[in-house]
Amino acid sequence: MNTHSNGKILPTCLLGALAGDMIGSVYEFNPYKGTDFPLFGEGSRLTDDSILTLAVADSLISGGSYLERIRAYALAYPKSGFGGMFREWMHDPDPRPYGSFGNGSAMRVSPVGWAFETVDEVLNQAKASAVVTHNHPEGVKGAQAVALAIFLARKGTDKEHLRAEISSRFGYDLSARLDEIRPGYGFDETCQKTVPPAMIAFLESENFEEAVRLAVSLGGDADTLAAISGSIAEAYYGGVPEEIVNQVRQRTLPVLWGVVAAFGKKFRK
Repeated sequence: MNTHSNGKILPTCLLGALAGDMIGSVYEFNPYKGTDFPLFGEGSRLTDDSILTLAVADSLISGGSYLERIRAYALAYPKSGFGGMFREWMHDPDPRPYGSFGNGSAMRVSPVGWAFETVDEVLNQAKASAVVTHNHPEGVKGAQAVALAIFLARKGTDKEHLRAEISSRFGYDLSARLDEIRPGYGFDETCQKTVPPAMIAFLESENFEEAVRLAVSLGGDADTLAAISGSIAEAYYGGVPEEIVNQVRQRTLPVLWGVVAAFGKKFRK
């Protein structure tokens, strides 16, 4: 069975994260350690990964603060699957960072990798987007690594140079193979155990769809793994297959799709 798209690639940005999140949403608590699964089904939906990604995107479009936009989107879409500590934060009248190194900082950062034109800007803005909640060094590092990988991918960096840059700068081991990782891998919501395997899924892929399928096949926090891998793959492969874009659009509220469109108009180059 051919499990990989051969159709038209649309020049997108931001949709890699949303598509990965939506595809992985069905498998977040129903792990499947294979790649031969339906991409979309009745339960496919946007989760907190996408809602907060769009919040960061909105901040970059409007110039509003990351804290303000992240909290506003969380309160507007409270049933998106937010974790317990984040839910406390979003309902706090005076929300403060809570020392998290969870993968929430990495799952929402992809807009930063598209919006800035220097490494320093990307790293500084990724940190700024993280520390409103995830001010632990590992939480910051996870966000910076994903944003920088997207930046390098869209600038045409080849995979081996991208692997070497992320490994040397952040200390992540990206040398393992997914076949070695998969058997012992389980659900883990930390940056340390999410960002490296998600990146390896991208590095082993040959196209966008395969990157997402490989990320889900790890059997872990599937929506976040696929959102991260998909966000890097989108930048590297030049977009997302048309049939996947159409499926995501059909399942996305018009107001949220409007954020995708506005971000692409402003930052897609």
